[in-house]
Amino acid sequence: MKALLQEISKKRILVIGDVMLDHYIHGDATRISPEAPVPVVNVMRDRSVAGGAANVALNIRSLGAAAALCGLYGKDSAGADLEEILQKNAIELPRAFCREGVQTIIKSRVVVRNQQLCRIDREQAPSAYKLDAPEVRAALLDEVNRADAVIVSDYAKGAIDMELLAGVLAAAEQRGILVSLDPKPRRRLPFENIGLITPNRNEAIELADIGNEISGTEFPAEEICRRIWEKHHPKLLVVTLGADGMLLSREGKVEKLIPTYAREVYDVSGAGDTVIASLTMALAAGADLETAAHFANTAAGIVVAKFGTATVSPEEILAFGDA
Repeated sequence: MKALLQEISKKRILVIGDVMLDHYIHGDATRISPEAPVPVVNVMRDRSVAGGAANVALNIRSLGAAAALCGLYGKDSAGADLEEILQKNAIELPRAFCREGVQTIIKSRVVVRNQQLCRIDREQAPSAYKLDAPEVRAALLDEVNRADAVIVSDYAKGAIDMELLAGVLAAAEQRGILVSLDPKPRRRLPFENIGLITPNRNEAIELADIGNEISGTEFPAEEICRRIWEKHHPKLLVVTLGADGMLLSREGKVEKLIPTYAREVYDVSGAGDTVIASLTMALAAGADLETAAHFANTAAGIVVAKFGTATVSPEEILAFGDA
């Protein structure tokens, strides 16, 4: 792990996708409102962290690699908060991606005694977050040309479309660098021959178009991997299975199932961000798929033991392995 972390520290990873601010409202509820049968929350504190594609970038930076982030956010108070968080963590933000007229996406979670009571989303229509302005596309492709690997972080908010993905893949192929995608199957974006995809269990079932053929907790791994390969031809496929671990596949064949490393599961928020960030960094640093998966499994095992959107440090990785 130490040698891999040293190689990771030499890399620069670009994240493209849906940028957002995760806002947590912490409080206590001891009575029911007289206005409606709902709890009254007495707010004790607020905190904000980077979310969506921004959290992927934070995971990259926290593990020692350089990170650049491309995704639209607004010239508003939430955007200023997001910029402050990212600049504090030395994440590169091309100025073309902060735009007038764009509302920064905010996910506000009301948390009572460490239990999420509700979530409040503030966002515009997906068209507001499209990365299609000429100066934005030019800045984005310039960033691809400076990166050692690219992560496409699609939260289905509008940043990622077919034209953008095709342009990124073409630019990355010219340079021979890895492109990773955490897919949203309902969007039906084409991603033929992409370097790495990291769906969770339900997303893999959707990608394989096999949902109507199975029921309950059934997961026919070999059939799902074969179908995803036939439809999308990803060079590498890693399916995250929660408590059941991580499934590795290449060319439609199951290579290995790695059991989960989580010792305690407190909150799975952002675990997928940690997985794709750590897998991509490890592969860009020269690790083989199994080594990269063990690294990502370790990182995810640490993150799910933390509350809310979180990251992991090299020191935690090394201490986790020694424990």
